[in-house]
Amino acid sequence: MMIRIMMVAIAAIALSAPVLSAQTKTPAPAKAATATATAPVNLNTATAEQLATIPGVGPKMAERIIDYRQKNGGFKKIEDLMNVSGVGEKSFLKMKPLITVGTPSLK
Repeated sequence: MMIRIMMVAIAAIALSAPVLSAQTKTPAPAKAATATATAPVNLNTATAEQLATIPGVGPKMAERIIDYRQKNGGFKKIEDLMNVSGVGEKSFLKMKPLITVGTPSLK
């Protein structure tokens, strides 16, 4: 009889484990805020993570933007973004309201 009670208890614990672990999971980290017209991303100062908040810009594109910025002393105007490989006129027009240029970084 004692073995039967222990088996039932073990089975109950085993069946409830997935429910308990689902309730105690740590929430996923919040995604970085997306660039907006009221909070545009500065092409001359943004990190790769900040650049990636621009729709259409992934990690590789962000790195190309940073490489261009470093090689050319920054962006003089937002249209310079079209000089980055992978940014054509169509994608630039989508990004245009979400980007800005300030004083080029002195790196």
